[in-house]
Amino acid sequence: MIAILKGDIAASRKLANQDLWLQPLKQLFASWGSTPETWELVWGDFFQVEISKPEEALQKAFEIKALIKKIKSPESQKMMGVIDVRLAIGIGEKSYSANRISESNGSAFIYSGEKFDTLKKENTTIAVKSNWETFDEEINLYLKLAETFMERWTVSSAELVEIVLQNPGITQEEIGKRLGIKQSGVSGRWTRAHGDELLKIERVFRRKLKELLP
Repeated sequence: MIAILKGDIAASRKLANQDLWLQPLKQLFASWGSTPETWELVWGDFFQVEISKPEEALQKAFEIKALIKKIKSPESQKMMGVIDVRLAIGIGEKSYSANRISESNGSAFIYSGEKFDTLKKENTTIAVKSNWETFDEEINLYLKLAETFMERWTVSSAELVEIVLQNPGITQEEIGKRLGIKQSGVSGRWTRAHGDELLKIERVFRRKLKELLP
């Protein structure tokens, strides 16, 4: 059982310099595995990533979300990022393994593709599909609610969320030193980002999926 993340960058053409998001995203994927076996970026802004431990899939998806939402246009004075990411998480089997992830197959690939194709219609940017309908319904409800605050992340909020996701156990004091702000500033920024709620959703996803996995 694996997870496949399938996604694309929304409004990527708003950035004149595509390397602003492309290089950091490649670096993130490279820290998870090798290309093209476990991840690929194709057609400019479309990607697929294989997650060998499916219970980690939502955390990885949130990491991608935070990375993209923190990208700021040099030409813009706004505190909000100018691009976003659409992400579908497929959880299932890998029945055929190829040298390129785009040529591999199995239910995880099928589920991620089917869910990705419905994201625009469902007016959502992140959702999951698996063989467990009740699990999907519950998690997708949580993700729909999470979108209400992820859409409002500022560049600084997304940057903070990314640090916390990638450094479990890091203290607010350590974060403050890294960002050059006071601990109280970290706390306020974390509250505005609804970081606690995001982590709770990730923990629920992880726990419920582990109960279902063989």
